[in-house]
Amino acid sequence: MIQFLIKGLMRDSSRSRLPIIVVSIGVMLTVFIHAYITGFMGDTVELNARFTHGHLKVITRAYAENISQIPNDLALVNVNDLLIDLKKQIPDITWSPRIQFGGLIDVPDDKGETRSQGPAIGLGIDFLSGTSREAERMNIQKSLIRGRIIQNPGEALLSEEFSQKLKIDPGENFTLIGSTMNGSMSMYNFKLAGTLSFGTEAFDRGAIIADIEDVRYALDMSDAAGELIGFLKDGFYDDEKAIKIAQKYNASQSNNEDEFAPIMKSLSQQGNMGQYVGFMKIWTTYISMVFVIAMALVLWNAGLLGGLRRYGEFGLRLAMGEEKKHVYGTLIYESVFIGITGTILGTAFGLFFAWLLQKYGIDISGMMKGAALMFPKTIKARITSVDYYIGFIPGLISTVIGATLAGIGIFKRKTSQLFRELEV
Repeated sequence: MIQFLIKGLMRDSSRSRLPIIVVSIGVMLTVFIHAYITGFMGDTVELNARFTHGHLKVITRAYAENISQIPNDLALVNVNDLLIDLKKQIPDITWSPRIQFGGLIDVPDDKGETRSQGPAIGLGIDFLSGTSREAERMNIQKSLIRGRIIQNPGEALLSEEFSQKLKIDPGENFTLIGSTMNGSMSMYNFKLAGTLSFGTEAFDRGAIIADIEDVRYALDMSDAAGELIGFLKDGFYDDEKAIKIAQKYNASQSNNEDEFAPIMKSLSQQGNMGQYVGFMKIWTTYISMVFVIAMALVLWNAGLLGGLRRYGEFGLRLAMGEEKKHVYGTLIYESVFIGITGTILGTAFGLFFAWLLQKYGIDISGMMKGAALMFPKTIKARITSVDYYIGFIPGLISTVIGATLAGIGIFKRKTSQLFRELEV
């Protein structure tokens, strides 16, 4: 019987084509919007990950206890060996060493005397090795205001507001005065390669970014790093996966009681990011469900109206001797076929458009002239496992429920009433 019904639907386009198109469009919008909301809500998490926290972070136990003070005297040592070990244990993670530091920026005049000074917070990342994507990951190139990105040793970047305050232009020299890893005083000369905007007041008032090898030399941190930042290969933060990786790694280090032993933290285990990740999950679910319910009501109504329009047909079939239960059953079977077909087509199209947005994104940099390092320049979606089945809620379930409610009228009305509707 089912095969007979499917053939009937395929041959009678008036009964199948329009309902399948309606269901497909509804499901496509549901899948696409869910992927878009997931990507949009995750933008802030990804920005924090790229700039500060990483998806995973490896630091020493002592550093973790005083992390707000950025204690480079408690930093990781023998970093190259540690990186090799991490890549063997967790090959799916991309690791990059970083050093956060503080100091005083001194700008000399023509005579070598101090022209201006200002306190700064700094970040040392890998610009020059050719094996790191740190500059691309942090979107530094597109956030430049003046000058260019770091291309040679001894160059650095300053925040635009800070450079204006110090009255220094790209190409001029300045001195970083700070403290080494061992606590002694350090002075290191840099050439200003360019300036950029961070988008946060704390960094814009005074920040410096330099190649990590220059920072290591300046702070006497050879083969050392304050932290190792790890990123999942797919480019998106997965909280459950990150926590499992951190727990497994920490378990392997549980027998090492040295305060300088490395420990691993996921992004949600760092500061207040756990609250934000939880908040993001809840609101992504709420917003998505509102849209899913809205589309479900639309398709529910479409299924209901589709069944009501066929009351005349049902009356004719009953007059020919067909039982009400059989008529009702065929209506449900047809709605299931329409729902499954429309859901599969809609999910495929929705995933396709979501993939395009995830891969290429929508560049909004033209709408954000002078935008900062800490703001996204591209709107992107994110496809998750939920997108593969969320379309069945409005596409199949709602369509079947609508047809079920419409079919109840078959039992409530007499055959003569149904047949009279055919005449009308």
